[in-house]
Amino acid sequence: MPAHEGYDVVIVGGGHNGLVAAAYLARAGRSVLVLERLGTTGGAAVSTRPFAGVDARLSRYSYLVSLLPRKIVRDLSLDFRVRGRTVSSYTPVERGGRPTGLLVGGGERRTREAFARLTGSDREYEAWQRFYGMTGRVAQQVFPTLTEPLPTREELRARIDDEEAWRVLFEEPVGVAVEENFADDLVRGVVLTDALIGTFADAHDPSLRQNRCFLYHVIGGGTGAWDVPVGGMGALTDAMAAAARAAGAVIVTGHEAVRIETDGRAAEVTYRTADGEGVVPARHVLVNASPQELAHLTGDEPPTPAEGAQLKVNMLLKRLPRLRDTSVDPREAFSGTFHIAEGYEQLATAHAQAASGELPTAPPSEIYCHSLTDPSILGQDLVEQGYQTLTLFGLHTPARLFERDNDAVRAELLKSTLAQLEAHLAEPLADCLATDADGRPCIEAKTPLDLERDLRLPGGNIFHRDLAFPYAQEGTGRWGVETRHANVLLCGAGAVRGGGVSGVPGHNAAMAVLEGGDD
Repeated sequence: MPAHEGYDVVIVGGGHNGLVAAAYLARAGRSVLVLERLGTTGGAAVSTRPFAGVDARLSRYSYLVSLLPRKIVRDLSLDFRVRGRTVSSYTPVERGGRPTGLLVGGGERRTREAFARLTGSDREYEAWQRFYGMTGRVAQQVFPTLTEPLPTREELRARIDDEEAWRVLFEEPVGVAVEENFADDLVRGVVLTDALIGTFADAHDPSLRQNRCFLYHVIGGGTGAWDVPVGGMGALTDAMAAAARAAGAVIVTGHEAVRIETDGRAAEVTYRTADGEGVVPARHVLVNASPQELAHLTGDEPPTPAEGAQLKVNMLLKRLPRLRDTSVDPREAFSGTFHIAEGYEQLATAHAQAASGELPTAPPSEIYCHSLTDPSILGQDLVEQGYQTLTLFGLHTPARLFERDNDAVRAELLKSTLAQLEAHLAEPLADCLATDADGRPCIEAKTPLDLERDLRLPGGNIFHRDLAFPYAQEGTGRWGVETRHANVLLCGAGAVRGGGVSGVPGHNAAMAVLEGGDD
C-alpha cells in the first residue's frame, strides 16, 4: 500500500457501490483509500471467463442494469453503455395439447396479438396496459428520489399522488392486485415474477417483502426497463474503478479489513494482507459490505441475516436450441426474459414446497441471452460460429434447502430446473452446450451457499438483507446510509435504497460525507 499518514475516507470493499463513492469523494477533493479483500474490484458485478480455454467473458453474478441512475453515469463521466432489448419476455406454455406462449415485445400490435392468441380476447392485454401504465407513472415519481435525501412516507405518498397505486404497491400484498387485474394464470405469473427475484415470499405474504422487491424491479430509470450492459457487467465496474483512480482515489486489492475502531470523529481501520496486518487512520469509513459484516468490523450486535433464495446458472451454447413453439424465433424468445414454470399456480406450489423444506418439483426460473444483444462478450471466432450465452436465474430455492449437502442438492436442482426448460425445447439442451478445453460442458451453477462463500453475501442474499421501501424509517437517517457511529456509513446494498446494481448507496454515502463538510 502507498505510504500515507491517513485518509479523509477509507472505503471497505471495492464493489460497484464502493467505487461510486470513491469516485464522487475523490472528485470532491477528499483523499480516498479503497480496501478490497479479493484480487479484483467489482464484487458481484464482475465479468469472468468461467470455462477453461473458452473466450467467453460472462457477467457471472449480476446480469442486467435497470437501477443505475443516468445521473451517476453523467456525474462520473463513466465510459459505459447499455443496450435495450426489443423483446421484454417470452413465456412458453402448453394449451389445448399444443405448444404456444406469450411474447411481450416487438411492438404494441404484435404484443396485443400474442395476448389474444393465448387468452382468446383483448381483456388481458388491456389490463396489462393499465397495470403497467400505473407502475410507469409511479416509476417516474419514485426513481429520481433515490439519489435525494430520504423522503418521509407521507412525502413519497404525496409525490406519487395516486391512492390506488399506493394501495397496490405499498399497503396490501401485491398478489391482491395481480388477482384483481388479471384472469389468466400465465399472465398472472409473468407479472408476479418481478416480486420474487432473490426474494423468498408468497404473493400474499403479509410482510410485503414481495411488494418491495416488485417496486425495485419496475421503477428503474423511471421506466422499469432492464438493459444489457455492453461488454458485460465487468465493463461497468471497470469504468467505475477507472473513474475513481482518475480522480485520485487509491484502490488496493488483496487487503481485507478486519476491524474498525472509531470515536465518532476519527477512525482506524485494521486490514490484513498476505504479508501481515496494518492500520490506516481515517476521518470517515464507508463500508461496502453487508450489515452483518459492518457489525463484525465495529463489534456491534449483527442483525438477523436475510435468506437468499436463488439459483444462478451460466451456460455457453454452440447454438440456441429449437423451440417446440414454432411460432417464435429462438433468437427473439431468448433475447428477452424467457420464463420457465412461472405460471401463477406453479409459483405458489414451488413456494409452498420450498417453505416445507422440499425442493420444488417444477423449479421456476428465467433465462436470457446476453450475447444476442451484445456479442462483444464473445471472442470473434465464437461469434462467427454462432455461439451464444444463456444466463438462468432460479426462484424459490432458499438457502435452507442446501444446508444438508450443498453439492448434491445443487446437482439435483440443476437437473430438475433444466428439465423444466427442456419441456419447451424441440431438442436436448445437451446437444447445444459448448465444451471447454478439457471437454467438459460449459455450464456452472451457484446456490445461495456458494454466493455466501464466494462473495460473503449473508445467507446468499443478493440484496444483503430484505429490501426496504424507499422512504425514511426509524433509524435510517437522512440518506439511508447512517449507522450508530457518526463517521461510519454503510454504502453497500444493505443500505436503504440498496439492492441491485445501482450505485445509489455509494452515491448517497458520498453525499452524506460531503454534506458534513470537514466535521
